[in-house]
Parts: sequence; C-alpha cells; structure tokens
Amino acid sequence: MPSLPARQAPEVRDLLAAGPLLHELSHGLGGPYHVLLPGPFDANAAAFRRAFTEAGVNGRIYYAKKANKAALYAERAAVLGLGVDVASTGELRETLAAGVPGPDTVVTGPAKSDDLLRVAVLQGALVAVDALDELDRLARTAAGLGRTARVLLRRLPPAQPHSRFGLDPAELDTALRRCADAALELEGFGFHLSGYDIPARADLAGELVRLCRHARALGLRADRISIGGGFPVDYADGDDWRRFTEEQRPGHYHAGKTFSGGFYPYHSPVAGADALRAILAAVPAGRTSPLAALLREAGVTLLVEPGRALLDQAGCTVFRVQGVKERDGYAILTVDGSSLSLSEQWFESEFLPDPVLLPGAPAAPGPYEACVGAATCLESDMLTWRRVPFPHRPAVGDLLVYLNTAGYQMDSNESPFHELPLPPKVVVEPAPQPAARPRWRLDRHP
Repeated sequence: MPSLPARQAPEVRDLLAAGPLLHELSHGLGGPYHVLLPGPFDANAAAFRRAFTEAGVNGRIYYAKKANKAALYAERAAVLGLGVDVASTGELRETLAAGVPGPDTVVTGPAKSDDLLRVAVLQGALVAVDALDELDRLARTAAGLGRTARVLLRRLPPAQPHSRFGLDPAELDTALRRCADAALELEGFGFHLSGYDIPARADLAGELVRLCRHARALGLRADRISIGGGFPVDYADGDDWRRFTEEQRPGHYHAGKTFSGGFYPYHSPVAGADALRAILAAVPAGRTSPLAALLREAGVTLLVEPGRALLDQAGCTVFRVQGVKERDGYAILTVDGSSLSLSEQWFESEFLPDPVLLPGAPAAPGPYEACVGAATCLESDMLTWRRVPFPHRPAVGDLLVYLNTAGYQMDSNESPFHELPLPPKVVVEPAPQPAARPRWRLDRHP
C-alpha cells in the first residue's frame, strides 16, 4: 500500500514529540481541534521578502486572509508589517482589529457590497476593481464621503477569456478615462490567474508593466502591479510523491473510490518564495529582459497575495479515534469530527499526506491499514478514503494528526452538521525555556 509522508518543519516535529500535550488538548476541548503555529508563518514571510531583496525589486506582501479565518495570522501580519488581502466586510473588520492599518489592506473579490466599498474608502484601503459598474459605485462612494479611492484595475487574463474576474481591453480603456475624471487614484493593475503556471504569470505581469506606462502617459499614477497568489506548496518529498502517483490505484481506497477532480499536486519542485524568484527571473513573452529588470526600469512595485504559501507548515488538525471496525483486511476508523474540517473534498479530491498516528496507550508495532470516516450518518463523509499504512493497529483514544492543514483545509467547508461543534483553533508557541513544554492558548477569532 503506497504511503505519502508529509514534510515536517522543526516546529511540527517538536509538536508531535509533545504527544501528551496533544492528548490533553483533545480531552480538555472535547473534540477535534486545529493547531496554529506562528513560527513557520513568520519564516515564510521572511523568505518572500528575501526573494524581493535578492532581485532588487520593490515588493509588498499581502497575506490572503481567505486561506484561514484564524486571528493569529492577521496578528502576525500586523507585527511583521505585512499587508492583508480581504474579500468581505467581515475579513476587513477582523484584519483592522488585528492591528493592520487600513492602507495596508487590499480589498479583492467580485462585485463588492456598497458597505465594503464604504469602509474600504474610509480606511484608505487599496481596492481591486474588475467591472465598470463597480468602478462607478466606488467613485460615487468616494465622492459622497469627500475622499479619494485607491484603485487597482484587474486585467482579464487573455488565456482565461471566460474568467469572471477582470476587464477586457475595451473595458480597461473606458476605466482609465473614468479614473482620470473621478474621485479615484489609479495606483496600478492586477490579475487573478488560476493554477501555478510560472511563465503565464510572468507574461501577464509584463503586460501589466506596459499598462502602467500607458496609464502614466494619460496622467495617472500607475506605479504598482499585483500578480495575486498562486504560489504552490511542497507538502511531500518528490520521490515519495512520484512513487505514490505511480503505485496508487482504486483498490487502495475504501469502496474503490475514485476522484474525478484528480489530486492537488502535493509535491512542487519550485514552491513558495522560490516560485516568486522564478517569476521574477522569467522573461515575459515579447520581452528580452526578465520581469525583475522590467519592474526596476519602470519603477513599478510588485504586490503578491500568498495565502497557502505563507501558511506552509503553520498548522495541523487533530482528531481522536472513537471507533475501529474491521473490514476486508483493513480497518475503518471513525473519528470525533467531520470531513468538513478538511476541505480538499471541496475540489472533489482528497487531502493525501499521511496523517500521523499518536497512540493513547502502548501498542504492539506492526503494519496496519485503515481509512478514516467521520462521526456523521453520511456514507460519503470520509476524511481519508485511502487505506493509509500505519505503524500499528489504531485503537480508540489514539490521535490522528493531519499535517500542514492551515492553508484552506481548516475552515473553507466548515459546518456544524449534526450539531457537532466547529473545531476550535489552538495557538501553540515555543516553550519559554529549554526542556519546558510548549505553551498554548485559544485563537482570538470568535
């Protein structure tokens, strides 16, 4: 049976070594919970900053708050001087409450509500606009408040003409004229691009630099571009991922389950800040210089909005085994929560890295396979359809720790189905002194 071990940062290894703490939290909280780790978030932010410095490019990092609802990461963004990307009034409110100044936020998302536009203008947030009617509403809002709205115009990707995000060339021309005549300050351009294609991002970024030059000729400011997120995360070792994808087949999954949506690429040879380095080093189509040089020559600042990549290794999810059923040579585990707390099913897929089994009592070693079901009455409610190889037979009271779940997995699909409580989020911080146990507290998000 193929396995797929998850990469473990030092903070994650230390957490797993503090097994009694995780068991105590499971008992005290009375159900599944998420662990948040501030150290890896800080380290990932530092890595993105180094990539900008090495390339000699003025850059700004905005944490994409949609990737995790926890207050912790917005609080760390405030301390580190990062911006935050928000897409709702609630996210903006939480970000401001975490200490992030209004001008350090960028408001994205389609067809924003009038209330969100109002607060964004009052707080001096940068607003990404991808429709002419929204631009008009933003201008009226700013004029009514006696303020000037900060604007990024979002470009429709030529390679994704059916995307619902962005303005086509004719709409962009109209938008530029309106920016020149209204209570709007055009700071630049952006795009929303699905997938992880590095050349495609570099090509479109080069086009945005050209648009900045064009807008300046019209008397507009246009001194920054945003390439959004889309920085992959390397969850598993390359050899492990290659072996897994070559060997896995329907017979390795409970009930012969297959996945029409395929799997997330859990290994990426170029991930996180290294993906930013690759984008900056790429030569956009029709140009002779790398993107970094084009940005420097044009005096354009590059904005990035990573979510998953800033949260790499920054959290995990813990379930308690509360039932073990033998079936056809393997076990069906039932845990004290729902698959809605692991959101890869959102994409008709599965969160593949192996969960780590922490025994509640001494157990005899020996390989054993088990899939993982949830504590609901739905046949399809499975956390892990795959028959995962474990080092010993799981037992009631053991913990299953799903690693690296902070990026989108924790709360994109959460639901209190069956009146099951939503898993609380627990912040675990390093021990105050050597040999002491780590400290923990509940996250401040309600």
